[in-house]
Amino acid sequence: MKSMKNFLKNSGLAVIAVMAMVSCSKDDDSPMEGETYNTSFEITDAPIDNADVKAAFVTITNVTVDGKALEGFSATTVNLAALVEGKTKVLGNLDLQAKSYSNIVFELDFDKDVYGNAPGCYIEKANGEKDALVASSNKIKVTDTFEVLAQAKNVIVVDFDLRKIIKEDTSNGSSDFEFVTMSELSAGIRTVNAELTGKISGTVSDSKNTSDKIIVYAYKKGTFNADVETKGAGKSGITFANAVTSAEAKGFTGSYNLVFLQEGDYELVFASYKKEGDKLYFNSLLEVESALGLNLSSISVTSTLNLSANVVVKGTKQ
Repeated sequence: MKSMKNFLKNSGLAVIAVMAMVSCSKDDDSPMEGETYNTSFEITDAPIDNADVKAAFVTITNVTVDGKALEGFSATTVNLAALVEGKTKVLGNLDLQAKSYSNIVFELDFDKDVYGNAPGCYIEKANGEKDALVASSNKIKVTDTFEVLAQAKNVIVVDFDLRKIIKEDTSNGSSDFEFVTMSELSAGIRTVNAELTGKISGTVSDSKNTSDKIIVYAYKKGTFNADVETKGAGKSGITFANAVTSAEAKGFTGSYNLVFLQEGDYELVFASYKKEGDKLYFNSLLEVESALGLNLSSISVTSTLNLSANVVVKGTKQ
């Protein structure tokens, strides 16, 4: 009887020990409360569909995330128009806990760039002229949500979509560029964790010569409304305002790259632009067909697969 008691006692101790080991193992695999992960912040841009814009410079003097200034950041003047098709510029980094964030603030200098030259933010036109950019506040609050992951390489990409944050006023007979309203500025900047994004690449074959320029827009599946998107939305009349991102079909093959797309289902919209003098004007939507039978209205994007969507232009939509 005594040996049986000792056996049960020892067995009980063994079970407790195993449970403790399993518990410790689970704790080792999950993030500790308060544990942080080094997170890099970079900026990029979706191209602007305006032939008169040669470059778009902004001078950034400070960047904060949840009130904390980025480490390693120094004031910079950057040409956003050069940061397209996946090109980025590193701003700095922070050690952050694994969770969702939605409060990035960029402080701009409208008056001078980092070299002391005026202005600090401006459009460089095709003729070389500088057109100053100003807004009602030099602090731009980005409200889009991004996720910091545990045990991952966290690179948060901040996408300044130029065609959404800059408008052109031609009412006086000449071109005058300016920032859109503050609410439109915030809405025109998106943030994503590069670890959770994919890419759609392809070519646009336009043997019918329907366009002087073709822009490809990526929309969340089921969100594109032609009547709304082509007419312009909001106080600044932004066309294709609800597109997640866009890309220009370039070169002889009409190659394009839609980058930093969060995982999910998308639809692609192809738009024709015509040139009159130095200006590009929206012409019409394009009727296209996938070269490989891909459903362009339902494309599933994941972070593990880069998709190819080659299309042939059949004509313009009336």
